Amino acid sequence: MDSIFHEKQEGSLCAQHCLNNLLQGEYFTPVDLSSIAHQLDEEERMRMAEGGMGSEEYRTFLQQPSGNMDDSGFFSIQVISNALRVWGLELILFNSREYQSLMINPIGLT
Repeated sequence: MDSIFHEKQEGSLCAQHCLNNLLQGEYFTPVDLSSIAHQLDEEERMRMAEGGMGSEEYRTFLQQPSGNMDDSGFFSIQVISNALRVWGLELILFNSREYQSLMINPIGLT
């Protein structure tokens, strides 16, 4: 690697810049991340429909905006996690048991 890639922050696209800086290249655009967010929204909608499309919970869910993205450039942690999976990478939450075991033995990745 000849140089370190750094994508400068524009607007509120923190997830995009974080991913691209981590991966050291311009790999994700807002459109790419929006596509992942829409896919997650559809999966969530289908999951909620399993409880009955006529249920009050389902109707309320449909009225809510996406929790995976918004117009400001926000993308959820689920979007970031799914984007990393494209590269065969896994996001490990710092308060998970898996993370705690890595802190005990950081080299012993499984």
